[in-house]
Amino acid sequence: MSRQPLYVIKIGGNIIDDATKLSLFLDHFAAIKAPKVLVHGGGKLATRLAESLQVPQQLIEGRRITDAETLKIVTMVYAGYINKNLVAQLQARGCSAIGLSGADGDAVRAHKRRHAAFDYGFVGDVDGVNADLLTTLLSRGNTVVLAPITHDGKGQLLNTNADTIAQETARALGSHFHVCLVYSFEKAGVLQNAADEDSVIRAITPEKYRELKAAGIVSAGMIPKLDNAFAALTSGVGEVIIGKAEELPALLSGEKGTHIHHD
Repeated sequence: MSRQPLYVIKIGGNIIDDATKLSLFLDHFAAIKAPKVLVHGGGKLATRLAESLQVPQQLIEGRRITDAETLKIVTMVYAGYINKNLVAQLQARGCSAIGLSGADGDAVRAHKRRHAAFDYGFVGDVDGVNADLLTTLLSRGNTVVLAPITHDGKGQLLNTNADTIAQETARALGSHFHVCLVYSFEKAGVLQNAADEDSVIRAITPEKYRELKAAGIVSAGMIPKLDNAFAALTSGVGEVIIGKAEELPALLSGEKGTHIHHD
């Protein structure tokens, strides 16, 4: 018996920061008839709030160090304002939505990142996603909106990478649904030439990915996305798509974006 389709869609911070693009994305997202989960990042609001509160921000290799004060800020912004704003916007479009952080209902359990050289502070790496909770909510007609704040089961909140949460959520739900994982952000897909939006690589297999990395065509922020994409495929996710958020219908129909598959 074929499993019911489910879409796990991660939206990038650059879309959250752009009211016009966000509105168009949410129009398309709300129109999806199948069960769906929206995983969101934080955009620039947390950084702006930290600056206004004079809380210094530190990055190591492009990743935010989350000290105790920064954790308060990202929790307020990600699990608070951004999460509830997305929920309200979806309600306005007739899409029944419920917003969760990883701590709610034990949705996403994580542990504090361990790194030999750096202390990332209160940054979490995912241990598990509560598939039973999410499946129950989805089966009752709710769209789940997940914020990238997790917990360790001992009372500690943790700031966690939203791409990873999307991949882990898709993987956890893969035994319940036929899952399509979508990374939607400001670019048209994985680009052959970073300066040319028309140079989208339409399909990437593991062998093609190795070639692209060796040639330096994919680097920096795209590598974690693709690593997550292939990790999802090897863990039971049916399909992974990367592309422009406001072109969501064309991504799902296969007309646009980069489609990741085994062979």
